[in-house]
Amino acid sequence: MFKDYNMNQVILPLDLEVKLQNNDIAFHVHHLVESIPQEAFESFLRNTGCPAYHPRMMLKIILCAYSQSVFSGRKIEALLKDSIRMMWLTQGHEPSYRTINRFRVQPEVKELLRQCFVQFRTVLVEEKLIDQEAIFIDGTKIEANANKFTFVWKKSTENYHNGLIEKSNQLYNELLEKEIMPEIERESAEQLTVEELKQMVQSVDNVVSEYDQKIEKSSDVEERKKLRSERKIPKQARKQLLDYIARKQKYQRDFEILGTRNSYSKTDLDATFMRMKDDYMKNGQLKAGYNVQVATEGQYALAYSLFSNPTDTRTLIPFLDEIEQYYFELPTYIVADAGYGSEQNYDDILSNRQREALITYNMYMKEQKKKHKQNQFHSANWHYDVETDQYTCPNQQRLAFRYRSVRTDKYNFKREFKVYECEDCLGCPFRSSCTKAKEGNNRKLMINEKWEQQKEYVRAKLSEEETSSIYRQRKTDVEPVFGFLKANLRFTRFSVRGKSKAENEMGFTLMAVNLRKFTANHQEGHKNPCRKIEKSEMDCTHFTFFVI
Repeated sequence: MFKDYNMNQVILPLDLEVKLQNNDIAFHVHHLVESIPQEAFESFLRNTGCPAYHPRMMLKIILCAYSQSVFSGRKIEALLKDSIRMMWLTQGHEPSYRTINRFRVQPEVKELLRQCFVQFRTVLVEEKLIDQEAIFIDGTKIEANANKFTFVWKKSTENYHNGLIEKSNQLYNELLEKEIMPEIERESAEQLTVEELKQMVQSVDNVVSEYDQKIEKSSDVEERKKLRSERKIPKQARKQLLDYIARKQKYQRDFEILGTRNSYSKTDLDATFMRMKDDYMKNGQLKAGYNVQVATEGQYALAYSLFSNPTDTRTLIPFLDEIEQYYFELPTYIVADAGYGSEQNYDDILSNRQREALITYNMYMKEQKKKHKQNQFHSANWHYDVETDQYTCPNQQRLAFRYRSVRTDKYNFKREFKVYECEDCLGCPFRSSCTKAKEGNNRKLMINEKWEQQKEYVRAKLSEEETSSIYRQRKTDVEPVFGFLKANLRFTRFSVRGKSKAENEMGFTLMAVNLRKFTANHQEGHKNPCRKIEKSEMDCTHFTFFVI
């Protein structure tokens, strides 16, 4: 005997909410978006044209689709016709893939995503899933939606530009020597500007026009041949000058796009070529991508930002600024790995923000090893006499203080060093192991007192039981978020181009990761938001309104 199955039986339409399982992710998506204040949607209002789909509905559609690892606009449109979750969230509406794609790249969506993270963090605090004691910061590189072979390198552009400067100066001098053009007033003796090159073209054009008129008036064949031969040099010069102008404008545009970066992609100008970890053997390739910085707690992403800089050191300060400005107040402890350990970052967290920095530095792990501590040629192991301000090397020679030195890096950050010099390194048996200085030069030691104090602070903090236990949570807190993002959600490449659009997509993706984890961890009977809700309480269930 079979269960009743009849395709000809008329069935009354039912509320799709009944078909959803208890604690379905669609409920969490719905409650999260409904918790966003109405003020955040006012920028989407338009007084002309056809009425648009409500941004709350569009936001729910994209969040739900991303949580199911669907990132294509056409596939999201197909889900609207197939998925019960999507049908319930849209209540019968079926926006096209063009509408979906246009919505998710709008600049106004960034504020909605920020509100999503703020409201989601509020719920985590209410349910005591995070304690707000520390945030864990780390970065990962995501491949951009850009061609792998259309790249521009800063060093190559500089070399070509320098060659262009040399050739244009040489051509200018030749034209002056041959009296083809008069001398022009130059802004700089080193290189000709685009405007100056255009003046040269105008001067050469006048000379060519004069030759044209002479050739036209002359009836003598030999004279005409002679004039054509003389006209050949200014015509070739004009062609070269026009080429130089086009190339110089291109190089100037490249330098503007590059800024402080070393490369960019022609198909996504904001993407920088970075080394990606393609496989377990770390045989990475240089691909256009973005450096995604994420702040987490309890394995939930609480804030994020995209950077075109491939190194993490230069991203910490602007990322912390964004967190304080747009997301939440920084907790007591800022936790990160050695990639963020620098004098500038320590100074910013400890002095400017008045927070605790649980961030190691590059040599921290190596300094803990016995081999390093017993190496007598490491200056950190040399004896220092506080009273005389002198170091003693392994050959029992004294290094006395000589002078102070200030170095400024390319980012205008200044470091102050105390320079010590050995009395006499001549004939030292340990010279080859101790220094790489040339023969006749004594060993010099540069000590950055501020940096040494910061390193001592880190060592002291990580030796305490409470702070060391917080630091040990870093790997189990922030790394799983990247694992969920790339392995579970299968998000390894952006589907949009441009930094602002990629930021929106990253926000959708990270919030989808949060919602999946929140749904999986939500227990029955624990403040269950998935019950049947009445229309009167639709806008205030489970999530609390907070205007930021």
